[in-house]
Amino acid sequence: MRGPAAFLLCSLLLMAPHCTEVSAQDVQPDPKTPCANWMGGAPGYPGHNGLPGRDGKDGKDGQKGEKGEEGVQGPKGDQGEIGVPGREGPRGFPGHPGQKGEKGEGTFVYRSAFSVGLTERAPHPNVPIRFSKIFYNEQSHYDASTGKFLCSIPGTYYFAYHLTVYLTDVKVSLYRKDKAVIFTYDQFQKNNVDQASGSVLLHLSAGDEVWLQVYGEGDNNGVYADNINDSTFMGFLLYPDLDVH
Repeated sequence: MRGPAAFLLCSLLLMAPHCTEVSAQDVQPDPKTPCANWMGGAPGYPGHNGLPGRDGKDGKDGQKGEKGEEGVQGPKGDQGEIGVPGREGPRGFPGHPGQKGEKGEGTFVYRSAFSVGLTERAPHPNVPIRFSKIFYNEQSHYDASTGKFLCSIPGTYYFAYHLTVYLTDVKVSLYRKDKAVIFTYDQFQKNNVDQASGSVLLHLSAGDEVWLQVYGEGDNNGVYADNINDSTFMGFLLYPDLDVH
């Protein structure tokens, strides 16, 4: 065999071992399979689940996490019971004085009073004794010209008199509305100066008059006064009749 055909046959024979080696290097059977890839069997069924393993040891606590956001405020709870009172605290300092308040309505003050003394000796009997020495008569309720006190404010009054007795006996009465209320008698002791006195509470109405008067005969008018001896008569309102004013 000569010519081109012989040359082609020789070339194929030289290349055949080389191709076989290359194929053998490219395709290798899987050592895990019982047969070569071109002879592999059918896939097997999945195996059963294994038994659970034992619990492991507890791990160590991790680091403290960051503070979370504040939650929504919950509903108000029920009121608790009253607790035991605590100890009294220390006393505080005095506060500043407050502002002065407004002036209130004034109440009317009822006043009626007098205090008088005798200036003449031996007053006449059976007439009001005129005490003309004025110690106090701001309301002018006592009339020195008549010797009488005139009630202008109904109420309860206190009257008193202190008389010096000299030369003869003294008999005096305190009158209200032409009627004797109390009597005082003092017997004079010779070569001596004596005292006679009396007092009384009276309820008076407006217009009532009160005075002192010597009663009896002229030998009982030993009421005396000079520059060192006084005979006095006084009276004042204790409290008015509020139901009238």
